[in-house]
Amino acid sequence: MAKAKILGALLMAATISSSALAQKIVIAHRGASGYLPEHTLEAKAMAYAMGADYIEQDVVMTRDDQMIVLHDITLDRTTDVADQFPDRIRDDGRYYAIDFTLQEIRGLNASEGFRLRDGEKEQSYSSRFPIGSSSFRVSTFQEEIELIQGLNKSTGKDIGIYPEIKGPEFHRAEGKDISTAVVNVLKEYGYTTRQDKVFLQCFSFEELDIIRNQILPAAGIEVNLIQLIGNAESYPWMFDEDGMNKLADYVDGIGPEKGLVITRNSTRDEIEITDLVQRAHDAGLRVHPYTYRSDPGQVPRYADSFEDLLEKHYFAADVDGLFTDFPDKAVRFLQSR
Repeated sequence: MAKAKILGALLMAATISSSALAQKIVIAHRGASGYLPEHTLEAKAMAYAMGADYIEQDVVMTRDDQMIVLHDITLDRTTDVADQFPDRIRDDGRYYAIDFTLQEIRGLNASEGFRLRDGEKEQSYSSRFPIGSSSFRVSTFQEEIELIQGLNKSTGKDIGIYPEIKGPEFHRAEGKDISTAVVNVLKEYGYTTRQDKVFLQCFSFEELDIIRNQILPAAGIEVNLIQLIGNAESYPWMFDEDGMNKLADYVDGIGPEKGLVITRNSTRDEIEITDLVQRAHDAGLRVHPYTYRSDPGQVPRYADSFEDLLEKHYFAADVDGLFTDFPDKAVRFLQSR
């Protein structure tokens, strides 16, 4: 996009109405994961206190059909499972949550994400909460909902949940219908209409089709569905001229990787905003891209700062909300606007 168009977009953003601004939301990505180990109850409580509008839960299943909040279908990146259960490793070198009971997983120590380097644990983000400090556990989906609903009651707020169904095809191959299990929990806890504060997300279009047309009707409820989009190659038809209109028959919004909103080729002098947000909005879809991090090296080169990154996505690109590891910074940014 030409510089003149970018300047025009920024000037238009500067005059945005207060009602439109109020619709911009902050989604705590795995909780306040920039400050505490991801998906722990402590990280979710911190995100709540920081003022996030929605708090994300990634959901996977255990061997005994319990739902836990965990980003990966494996346990080895964020727990000490390899230390406690060295013999439970699969042939691919990973430890799968589905091979463990809930009781076994409750005994694991959760931590900041890490990778092994020369046999030692090396944090993925070195400036975040140190591995080995304090004590954290993996929680269940129900426990997290109860935490958020309990805080809603005690504070008078109405903070929403944003669960993601992880690896639905993997779970089905293992004989587990995770989507039906998640929907049943949502119904149990009172999330039954599109007016309720919940978005249910998944990367699999085929699974979202099943959820919309089979699982939700069988449960007798409706909730907002979000199609996550990691790249243009997964479902090329979504990027066709009428792709968003076709998608709107199945979902209520999209969650694209942020490089699909402003290209990675962008520079500070030449911002390339794609037409994805506009096409989604024209189809009546909301747009909640991911993931916005302020760690060293995580702000794209086209932005002067983390706040400038938010400015360009919230207002120049006009996204409706975004996922961030640092919900406090996004909340403060929107308040300053």
